[in-house]
Amino acid sequence: MGNRIPEELIEKIQRTSDIVDVISEYVQLKKQGRNYFGLCPFHGEKSPSFSVSADKQIFHCFGCGAGGNVFSFLMQHENYSFIEAAQHVADKVGIELPTEITANDQERNIPKDAEKMIEAHELLKKFYHHLLVNTKEGQEALDYLLNRGFTRETIDTFEIGYALDSWDFISKFLVKRGFSADLMEEAGLLVKKNNSEDYFDRFRNRIMFPITDHHGMTIAFSGRVLGDEKPKYLNSPETKIFNKSKILYNFHRARVHIRKNQQAVLFEGFADVISSSRSGVENAIATMGTSLTEEQAKILRRNVSEIVICYDSDSAGIEATNRAAKILQSVGCHINVAMIQDGLDPDDYIKKYGSEKFKNDVIGASVPLMTFKMSYYRRGKNLQNEGERFQYIENILGEVSQLKSAVEKEIYLKQLSKEFDLSMDVLKEQLNQKKPKQESDHTSNVKKVPQQVKRNPIARKSLLPAFHTAERMLIGYMLRSKDLSQKVLERLGLQFNIEEHKAIVTYLYGFYEEGNEENVSSFLSRLPNAELQDIVSNIAMITLNTEVSEQELSDCIKQVLNHQKMLMIKEKEAVKNEAERNKQFKEAAQIAMEIIQLKQALKS
Repeated sequence: MGNRIPEELIEKIQRTSDIVDVISEYVQLKKQGRNYFGLCPFHGEKSPSFSVSADKQIFHCFGCGAGGNVFSFLMQHENYSFIEAAQHVADKVGIELPTEITANDQERNIPKDAEKMIEAHELLKKFYHHLLVNTKEGQEALDYLLNRGFTRETIDTFEIGYALDSWDFISKFLVKRGFSADLMEEAGLLVKKNNSEDYFDRFRNRIMFPITDHHGMTIAFSGRVLGDEKPKYLNSPETKIFNKSKILYNFHRARVHIRKNQQAVLFEGFADVISSSRSGVENAIATMGTSLTEEQAKILRRNVSEIVICYDSDSAGIEATNRAAKILQSVGCHINVAMIQDGLDPDDYIKKYGSEKFKNDVIGASVPLMTFKMSYYRRGKNLQNEGERFQYIENILGEVSQLKSAVEKEIYLKQLSKEFDLSMDVLKEQLNQKKPKQESDHTSNVKKVPQQVKRNPIARKSLLPAFHTAERMLIGYMLRSKDLSQKVLERLGLQFNIEEHKAIVTYLYGFYEEGNEENVSSFLSRLPNAELQDIVSNIAMITLNTEVSEQELSDCIKQVLNHQKMLMIKEKEAVKNEAERNKQFKEAAQIAMEIIQLKQALKS
């Protein structure tokens, strides 16, 4: 992390900044004792378990385990790269990064022509928005939106704009500002006239909805016509910067709410997203006018495991829901379905029944996927007809066979049993004949998905084993004392039992070897992943004695080493028992002596 920025500059940014000030922009913090506490932004909670230490310049959530320094907070919360996080903090404290660092941020690695395309889209987004809200030319479009229930706040939030009813205004506007017409055609903003070198504007007399990538950069537009021109919606074509199969509308705004709610709500179109967001469903995202793709599903899975699908309730929407559910299942998502009545789409439902009813009675009342499946397979069937009834039962049993939970299987089998007066024994026998055809494929798909970023509350654990507690205490003292770290290196080295602890002390030995002084925040920047950062930030929050006595140090080291001896004793006891079963009494007696010696060593 951060190896493209000089270490001394990173240190300067950390020394000059205050993590409490930065995090206070996102979390309401209240001082309690030496630390500050607030509601964690990475998982839903009602009691504050998110702690920020001004002394150590680190944060840690005791609810979900998230932790790190000021840079890692911004990287997790805003999805910044390390350089973007460093730039953000540097800007706040008035430190200027060398231009070559930000210009050569290889984590984004945007080619020059693509960068120019994004620059043009960003410029037009602002220009279209200005035309809509500040000019008489945009008044008709603004009135249309306000009459449709859009508020000025929504219009500003989603940066909605208006494209003039002109054939070449934008063409001239872009060229005048130094953009190549050929490149702007490639970007999808202009269209070349047949057999001519002239260009005309792709979007004319349309309400403009910007489409952003997952970093919030504008990469395309969707324009809704004001008159009778066809098509009703005109979208940017696919370009170097816009790939519909990899983009989820509103994802950059919704990401924080998705992680906080531990749930994403998936819609078919951006109009539904805007309406639902206006209704308080801020974890709303949508596909870009196409069916959900595997790439989009994997993006979701990396951020959250629970998805609520809220598509149109007509026949096409129900089929699309079923297809999307299969794709989301294949990448390991847990799915609920928001079922809208009366054949309405989400936008129309909100207009008819209002925001509260939509939020509570549709999204809040979403049903398990299996409940949707039962409704899906029932469509168009006459269950009084024996053949269609058998087909329905077979379909449901096929779905039940895919379920992993024995409790869920029991529940749905009981529903079938009661509805069709079938014995549970018969249904279970039929179910046992069905092998989940996609089980192995599904498992392999889940393994291929990168670890998700979203946080789940930590399950309450029983007391840690003595050796585990001892290792945490040792690392806690080592973080605070370079000299003590040297003592642990000499007496224990890397003989830690927990693999993560072993990795942490390896990095810590190296950190001190390079001449660095004790600084938890700086050390966190050296760790290669969020998992280790979480563990270190948690350990750094432990209350320890100001000074560690030789006796306490020796006791901790002994606990760590004794655990390894205990494991060895268990292994030898298993071998001894096996020897006795095989009547190899001489070998068993020899192993018994070794066990006695190991147990004596534990007491010494």
